[in-house]
Amino acid sequence: MHPVRVAVTGAAGQIGYALVFRIASGALLGPHQPVILHLLEVEAALPALGGVVMELEDGAFPLLEGVVATSDLDAGFRGVNWALLIGGVPRKAGMERKDLLGVNGRIFISQGQALERNAAPDVRVLVVGNPCNTNAMICMEHARGIPKERFMAMTRLDEHRARALLARKAGVPVAEVDRMAVWGNHSATQYPDFANARIGGRPVPAVIGDVGWLEGEFLATVQQRGAAIIKARGASSAASAAQAILETVRSVVEPTPAEDWHSVALCSDGSYGIEAGLICSFPVRSDGVRQAIVRDVPLNPFSRSRIDASVQELKEERALVAELLPH
Repeated sequence: MHPVRVAVTGAAGQIGYALVFRIASGALLGPHQPVILHLLEVEAALPALGGVVMELEDGAFPLLEGVVATSDLDAGFRGVNWALLIGGVPRKAGMERKDLLGVNGRIFISQGQALERNAAPDVRVLVVGNPCNTNAMICMEHARGIPKERFMAMTRLDEHRARALLARKAGVPVAEVDRMAVWGNHSATQYPDFANARIGGRPVPAVIGDVGWLEGEFLATVQQRGAAIIKARGASSAASAAQAILETVRSVVEPTPAEDWHSVALCSDGSYGIEAGLICSFPVRSDGVRQAIVRDVPLNPFSRSRIDASVQELKEERALVAELLPH
């Protein structure tokens, strides 16, 4: 079996460190798929990246057929089939999204251009570095030779947070919760759609009758969870983010279970009245090769208003980075 080349930017950072060993072990693409890791870091972090490479060697992972460690984007993205774009300036306590947009947006210009020059024809791109929706849009717009449907931004961590909260409230295992879709932006405006989610096959509102909790504490906790973790541990989510990356990729390469869906931000095609070209989170299904936005999910007025607010934020972010987009 030919190895799959997986690029990870920011590979010596906390998320990268939580992720790369699991990729090498087969947790990303399965227990029989060999991989070659392309690990990218900024020049100053190359010594730390060297330590990660030594640990990968010491792990003697049977599926790991090679490692490329570099700060050069062309070398790092050459021939890659998956690009997991984690690297960027991390969000810190009190940091506004507009600050991140300006700092990180330029990083994704060069990464998009390098991917277009070097990546394999079947490359798929998952943007994790925040603000990930708009960064994914910037990357996509600077790699127009790569089909737009190949670009994604991660909202699976938000989905996981929502599922865990619902399971705890209902007193059931998290596996009982399905059809949880996160709509909109990976930000405090995101909308985790409890109205269409299910617990044990039943609608969430029928299981958790406390509408005030669902519309209030539940939404606020999911939306603010990232900030709460930064406050608690002094750094952004790492291990849980790595788990969400793995689950996102598996949800692309494995068919979605019947009657279920998952959350990922894709380039909008105009579905649900969301402007085409925005990278927006939707309920999504995969046939194991291609992802598609789930059609005809019912949206009540409360849900519609929350989605519209998040989409409006995406439009505002796009306006803030207009100078970074090709014309």
